[in-house]
Amino acid sequence: MSPVGGSDARGPTKLQQDLAALKKRTRPTPVDALRQAKRNFLRQQRIDMSVLAEQLEISRVTLYRWVGSRDQLLVEVTWSLTEFTIGELNREVRETGSERVVRIAVGFLERVLDNAGMKHWIATEGELAMRLMTRHDTGFQPRLIEAFRQILQEETDAGRMSLPADLNEVAYVIVRIIESYTYLNLITGQEPNIEKAEGVLRLLLR
Repeated sequence: MSPVGGSDARGPTKLQQDLAALKKRTRPTPVDALRQAKRNFLRQQRIDMSVLAEQLEISRVTLYRWVGSRDQLLVEVTWSLTEFTIGELNREVRETGSERVVRIAVGFLERVLDNAGMKHWIATEGELAMRLMTRHDTGFQPRLIEAFRQILQEETDAGRMSLPADLNEVAYVIVRIIESYTYLNLITGQEPNIEKAEGVLRLLLR
């Protein structure tokens, strides 16, 4: 016996389709938290944990369990963007030897200084940004040093450059130069000058 109103042999209704889709909906993951935090960062929005939890439709407790702390999340956001940028520069730069290292370092510094999200973060939370990005124990700086050490190692192994110093130490100095110019306004009140940074890097790698 057909239900009141008769049967519909044409398939499920829109309501039924939406209800089925709702059941199949994938729950957010920690990776989704990172992606949303990056979107907020690049939109020049403060990484607010309450807002982020609401965007993901999860509790703050779950969000903190996923990411550890706001500081740790900020480190992962900036490192994810950094890793992508260095990867792009590695593909784009055609020079070899010490010139390759200089072009990647200068290019990275240019993109950091031009990034709207980074500029907003430094302008609104400069002391925090400098602490998280330049202290070894936060985890960002060691990864950046290792990225430049690998670039130095590649050029050295290929016989395109030879430096009379430990490559780890050279990578560390390169990163410190980048950091100094990134936060120059906070440190000295002066605006960073890319050409001056490039000159120092060339002096180091000549």
